[in-house]
Amino acid sequence: MADGRPHAIDLFRLQGRTALVTGGTRGLGLIMAEALAEAGAAVCVSSRSADAAQRAAADLAATTGARVVGVTGDVSTSAGVDQLLAQTAADFGPVDILVNNAGVNIRGHADALSEQDWDTVIDTNLKGPFLVARALGPQMCARGWGRVIMLSSMLASIALPGRAPYASSKAGVTALTRVLALEWAAAGVTVNAICPGPFGTEMNRPLMTDPEKYQAFLQKLPVGRWGDLHEIKGVVVFLASEASSFMTGASLVLDGGWTAQ
Repeated sequence: MADGRPHAIDLFRLQGRTALVTGGTRGLGLIMAEALAEAGAAVCVSSRSADAAQRAAADLAATTGARVVGVTGDVSTSAGVDQLLAQTAADFGPVDILVNNAGVNIRGHADALSEQDWDTVIDTNLKGPFLVARALGPQMCARGWGRVIMLSSMLASIALPGRAPYASSKAGVTALTRVLALEWAAAGVTVNAICPGPFGTEMNRPLMTDPEKYQAFLQKLPVGRWGDLHEIKGVVVFLASEASSFMTGASLVLDGGWTAQ
């Protein structure tokens, strides 16, 4: 614009940016990777499976026309994160946008869950985002720009039976988001969280295929339906772009109104 203010749509463009989406080969991770690529970013998707990473990258490159590569690594261990980031650096160089999406869920009442069940969920969902952000955040700070997007959940603020490890991990992610936001704000790096509610992902398939459980969830949703995967696209592009430059430490809830009740 003539007065120097950017055009609204230009604030959302990601040309020249590079993004890493952990767990980016399926579900919301894949859709968010697609959104970032459509907005102009070069995108790296990670998985524990090399085949899954390469297939997803090839499909995304074909459908979006963006540069997309797949990398392999287990975010729940320092060695796995080192492996993942070494591949990312070799293919892409510096990462501008990190989407900490990799996650798992093991359902069951607390007295039926094992210590290993707890550790598996906490290590992937909470320790993993910490390890990846700890590695990439200081690099972003040194360059004076960065976006870290955490995947939390509506279960960070409400409870459901049988979700002890998952809800605990996501509440931790929300708290971690706020801490990192404060630590890195002065360096031009924002850290925000997305808190999805019920979306039609593979993780939620056991609920979607059980008519009774599916209807019980619908009754909690004021919009009267589960979320469609594409409905997370606008939020992740917003948080990854200049459009959200004055927002940090925030959690955006996409739950069809569940937590508004």
